[in-house]
Amino acid sequence: MQKLIPHLSIRILQQFFVVFAIMFCLHGYAQEHPNLILTKKGVTDIRKHLGQIPIFDQTLAATKKEVDAEIASGIHVPIPKDMAGGYTHDRHKKNWLILQKAGILYQLLEDEKYAIYVHDVLKAYAAMYPTLPLHPQTRSYARGKIFWQCLNDANWLVYVSQAYDCIYTYLSKQEREYLEKNLFVPYANFLSEGSPQFFNRIHNHSTWGNVAVGMIGLVMNNEKLINNALYGLKSDNIDPNQKDNDGGFIKAKGQKTGFLANLDEPFSPDGYYTEGPYYQRYAMYPFMVFAEALQNVKPELKIFEYKDGVLIKAVYALLNLTKTNGEFFPLNDGQKGMSYYSRELVSAVDIAYHFGGNDASLLSIAKKQNKVQLDDTGLAIALGIQQGKTTEFIKKSIELRDGSDGSEGSVGILRSKDQHLELLMKYTAQGLSHGHYDKLSFSYYNKDTEIFQDYGLARFVNIEQKNGGGYLKENKTWAKQTIAHNTIIQDETSHFGGKFEIGSKHHSEKYLFDSSNPKLQVVSAKDQNAYPGTKLHRTMIMLEDEDFEKPILIDVMQFDSNTIHQFDLPFYYNGQIIDTNFEYITPSSLEILGNKNGYQHLWLEGKKEFQNDETTQVTWLSKNTFYTLSTIIKAKDEFLFARIGANDPKFNLRRDPSFIVRKPKTKNGAFISVIETHGLYDPVTEIANNAYSNIKGITKFSIQNEKYIAWAIITKKGNTHTFILCTSDTNKKSTHNLSLNGKTYTWSGPYSYTKEN
Repeated sequence: MQKLIPHLSIRILQQFFVVFAIMFCLHGYAQEHPNLILTKKGVTDIRKHLGQIPIFDQTLAATKKEVDAEIASGIHVPIPKDMAGGYTHDRHKKNWLILQKAGILYQLLEDEKYAIYVHDVLKAYAAMYPTLPLHPQTRSYARGKIFWQCLNDANWLVYVSQAYDCIYTYLSKQEREYLEKNLFVPYANFLSEGSPQFFNRIHNHSTWGNVAVGMIGLVMNNEKLINNALYGLKSDNIDPNQKDNDGGFIKAKGQKTGFLANLDEPFSPDGYYTEGPYYQRYAMYPFMVFAEALQNVKPELKIFEYKDGVLIKAVYALLNLTKTNGEFFPLNDGQKGMSYYSRELVSAVDIAYHFGGNDASLLSIAKKQNKVQLDDTGLAIALGIQQGKTTEFIKKSIELRDGSDGSEGSVGILRSKDQHLELLMKYTAQGLSHGHYDKLSFSYYNKDTEIFQDYGLARFVNIEQKNGGGYLKENKTWAKQTIAHNTIIQDETSHFGGKFEIGSKHHSEKYLFDSSNPKLQVVSAKDQNAYPGTKLHRTMIMLEDEDFEKPILIDVMQFDSNTIHQFDLPFYYNGQIIDTNFEYITPSSLEILGNKNGYQHLWLEGKKEFQNDETTQVTWLSKNTFYTLSTIIKAKDEFLFARIGANDPKFNLRRDPSFIVRKPKTKNGAFISVIETHGLYDPVTEIANNAYSNIKGITKFSIQNEKYIAWAIITKKGNTHTFILCTSDTNKKSTHNLSLNGKTYTWSGPYSYTKEN
């Protein structure tokens, strides 16, 4: 019996230590700080390298200067009252940025003044927060307390959680308890249980909410908050018919919620985010920093491997959704000018590099951004650049699927070999409440010049004078309507009638994407739901040939309806018209083109009604380069010159011009056009080179077989470029035989191209 006592004692001690260790972890005593985006090891490594890593040192110096100036100005925690762009809104927004930066400076520089500042500001918020009602501005479907919408409240907590993490061990237990009791716990509860219509949905809004609650939960080691963040609230009582301010449904029946659901649903397997790149950029900050925090605190989740590494793929998708100058293509509700120079993409690139395999091409983007996150990931970037590992990030033609499983259409991007000419064609799902009604639309760019533009959103973000910085009513009456985009319109009515309930159920279908030959690239897609009884099929081809100075873009927009309709195809260009090959009438006074669905915002500035079949040409000059649109016109077709700005008394819309090709009464047919980029005007020498189109005409062939469409481009040199597209079979091994004007064409695959002298 005595021999058993030592063994029993050892077993009891072992069990005691196991239980103690579990309790230790559950109560947070074993947790190190900082542990979100900064780690203790990372801080040590950064301090060792300070003064030797230029891009990091430069970012740190700029941050210190900014924060020191704010500390010198005192503490500013005003009672909330303003909309976006107003003083209280901007002040609290500035506070969240400064607090996060001050916390980091405390860790990296070991200067207590930064910890003191963070603590003092947080105390001021903790004193105010328990007394705050909902924000006095009542515009949002989910009002915040510090800001007019919960979305901004969530932004605040995502950043401030990082500040709290950085000074956590500096504070006494009593100080932490005060802040958590009066500020952080009630704040997290308000964003989640107090605002389920904001928190429990699939949207960039809820992503911010999930991450805000999750980040502060990680700091406090609060498992309830962490679980709510990851998996959503178990109960929310959300009405399935409830909508947000943009007209989108809050939550579908049976829909999963939480951070992981927001990774599953909006992201395709290629990393495309269904709301479009502008909102993907906005959401990437919470997605990536929370993933970084989870990787640091809960590595067992393997968050960067979730959904086959979708977060890392999403960063690459975003970078590929930019023009040559780094600006995002303005799909859906997208503000022009937003780019990968934004702070969200600085963080995303750094995190993707550090956790995604140290891809040296990302270093070239970081060098252009010229700043880094002041954490472990930023150190990795800085060291990579310092060690000369940088390679160029090359953007190529690419197709990015939409839909959680990649089955809901795509965006197709064709780029010329020099990457100067870039086409984006959109054949996606609706894009949630930020989506526009523009199936099969496109935009086209020459470096930073918009050849044919997408309007983007109608909003002046954070400019208070314009509707408090929020969306303008013209976003619904113009920007979302189909006529605002470069795509087909039937009977002056938007796709799906401009109704979200219908549009959200449908998506376009990819037909063909082929960029294997850089001299002949094709993207093609169909849609049969935009208008009942009407089938649409658009094919766009980028052709590089010696007959043309630069690659040309061929646009074939087919339509087939059960009944007769009017069909319009607009092209929104920028620049000064130089010449047309037809005479047109300009009205003595401006006329409005229509009375609804966006047409009420267009002035009619010129018109031509054609009596014969012909090829029309319009040439314009933009940023010293010439562009020509050549289009097949049938008898009774019309060519309209229009300009945005009608019924806009507050000048909320840009006065951009447009060409509109109209087919007044028809059941089926095709708009076939060619866009040339050519020549140069030098304002110093005042010499224009290659200012004329190289195209003599375009011919569409009559074909008995409805499964094919064929056309030819005849150049002024006398060369003929003939194209045939099979519209029902994309199999590369399929063999086709077709007779055109007595000549037989035989080929394999979905299309044929021949050039004849």
